[in-house]
Amino acid sequence: MSFDPDRFETIGVEITDHVCRVTLDRPEVMNAFNDQMRAEIRSTWRALRTMDDVRVAVVTGAGDKAFCAGLDRSDTLVALEGTADKLYGTSNNYMYDDPGDDLGPKACDLWKPVIAAVNGICCGGAFYLVAEADIIIAADNATFFDPHVTYGMTAVYEPIKMLQRMPLGEVLRFALLGGHERMSAATAQRVGLVSEVVPPDELAVVAGRLAEIIASQPPQAVQGTLRAVWAANDLGRLDALAMAPSILTTGTRVAALAEGQEDFSAGRRIEPRLR
Repeated sequence: MSFDPDRFETIGVEITDHVCRVTLDRPEVMNAFNDQMRAEIRSTWRALRTMDDVRVAVVTGAGDKAFCAGLDRSDTLVALEGTADKLYGTSNNYMYDDPGDDLGPKACDLWKPVIAAVNGICCGGAFYLVAEADIIIAADNATFFDPHVTYGMTAVYEPIKMLQRMPLGEVLRFALLGGHERMSAATAQRVGLVSEVVPPDELAVVAGRLAEIIASQPPQAVQGTLRAVWAANDLGRLDALAMAPSILTTGTRVAALAEGQEDFSAGRRIEPRLR
């Protein structure tokens, strides 16, 4: 699918002041994704790779009930007859078509910061998006859960991805209790999944402020930093350190460095917000 947001039907895309705001827009099904939404999200992430004017993205859900309720079973699984080949479209269980494998920005090779602003329910396949976001903030009424096992489905990809965001014991509890327990926004912050919890009516403002700050800084330095942190997370410390010199030299621009030094030498200082 080519990138033409004016023709999108399941997501909204707005680009202003170096920030791309992506809104999952199927509130009638709690913003659950179907094949069309998946294609539109993928098209957006891929397009942002070459849009130098865009420095950061924010993804959220339409309405006040849900960020994303995962896979839209009524749409995607209408032909389900109880076997893996009917569920995932293959005749061989070793050739598995994962319905959410390219929903996340990293899966689409986008290395610009993505902020997830979670409003309401976030469950199941929503974690393809959340797990690959760089900063996650939540409204205080947000809830997180993975109902796979409750409905007879093995929870595999979502908990694997969430191990990058939460401690092992929390991921196990999260996956094994299925739909019988939901994690509150406060608990999500306590275990490190969410970095900030705010009232629902402040979520968009806070996400916008974070995006604007990130967008105001030299993009190569930001993207190089992002790549370094994810490399350390994915590869481990020693392998990441071996990559560090190339990331450092690629992401550092002489002009940006000189400008930063000039600001510092002139005594210009930022008034930071204490979190």
